[in-house]
Amino acid sequence: MNDPSSSCDVGQQAGPIAAGSRVLRLGPDFRWQGVPLAEYKQAAEHWSGITRTSLAGEVGESTGFHVRYFEIAPGGFSSHEQHAHEHVVIVFRGRGQVQLGETVQDLEFGDVVYVAPHEVHQFRNPFAEPFGFLCIVDAKRDRPTVIHPV
Repeated sequence: MNDPSSSCDVGQQAGPIAAGSRVLRLGPDFRWQGVPLAEYKQAAEHWSGITRTSLAGEVGESTGFHVRYFEIAPGGFSSHEQHAHEHVVIVFRGRGQVQLGETVQDLEFGDVVYVAPHEVHQFRNPFAEPFGFLCIVDAKRDRPTVIHPV
């Protein structure tokens, strides 16, 4: 099921992109020309400082997957959550951290994170520069459960 509250799926795009085959050009500001930014997900206290850009799969294509770019501002973080679907994250800009279960690891450009089904996870940026990553996930996926700190 497609869930608008997941860090892997966060609602509608801010505007349309032409469907069909295309090339999206990345600008020097890490923004794709003609592709709108969106909020990470519906406003809440369990995440902070994240934007999302849908690159493929959510703008008229019939793919079985979605490709999105998330960017976390310094001090920002995603929801601490788990879900049945798996996803892959590829670090594209800056440095950040991932928490997988109880383990926290630093990430940098080119690192790849596989988040297994039901793994409690969170992405965060304790550094001074933006942390950006591509996220690839199934188009049909379950709703995440937010894990609140004890």
